[in-house]
Amino acid sequence: MIVPYTHVMLLGAIVFLMGMICTLTRRNLIMIIVGLEIMLNAAAIVFVGAGLQFGQIEGQVMALFIVAVAAAEVSVGLAMVVCIYRQRNSIDPQCMKDSPCVPDPKETGELLPNA
Repeated sequence: MIVPYTHVMLLGAIVFLMGMICTLTRRNLIMIIVGLEIMLNAAAIVFVGAGLQFGQIEGQVMALFIVAVAAAEVSVGLAMVVCIYRQRNSIDPQCMKDSPCVPDPKETGELLPNA
């Protein structure tokens, strides 16, 4: 193996951490799905590296399986986002409560009427 196994594991950990940060800090459902995809790709990197380190083909098979699962996850996730947007007119996770989402006047720039 040309690249040391520890470097592959470190790369996988860094990419996974980037995906986790993206998933936890964003307020947009599409960006949360992107963060999950990044985390799945990090797992695929680690599986391929482990397969090459130990001379087993199962690492590449698992990476291929992860890619297939990621494709299914994206298709279902984006379909859910479209349905949520049609119902709520927003893809903000804070709007997923029982009450309809009313935009904050501070965020939209609208002024409240004087009472």
